Amino acid sequence: DKILLSIPGVGPIIASAFVASIGRGQAFNTAKELGVWLGLTPKQFASGHRSVNGNITKRGNGYLRKQLIHGARTVVSHASKKQDDLNLWITQLRSRKSICSTVVATAHRLARLIWILLQKQVPYAPQYTANQGASHGTC
Repeated sequence: DKILLSIPGVGPIIASAFVASIGRGQAFNTAKELGVWLGLTPKQFASGHRSVNGNITKRGNGYLRKQLIHGARTVVSHASKKQDDLNLWITQLRSRKSICSTVVATAHRLARLIWILLQKQVPYAPQYTANQGASHGTC
């Protein structure tokens, strides 16, 4: 699918796997539901007014999750060379988090982006913010 191939980190293998598994994503009401289904969201532990995020849940389709994480690893490794909003977000996240956390967060963001673009039926176009200090994302 040309829409999926326009997304950074998504090649023919990932695109065909997503199209075969979710079609246009009509089974999910929101982009967040797709991320949860893929197992890319952290477990949450809450008690009283304190909430702590744990590791990713690893529920859902392991093959899609693995492929998306591999694609996200590539995007993270090249993020510092580009100046669009997605890559600036990745670079800022990388300055605060470990490489593994950054890769998983990027994979989750790419999954949400996949769902949004499939719903709108438009290819990915990098967003550039005039004010580089603002943190406006593509999702």
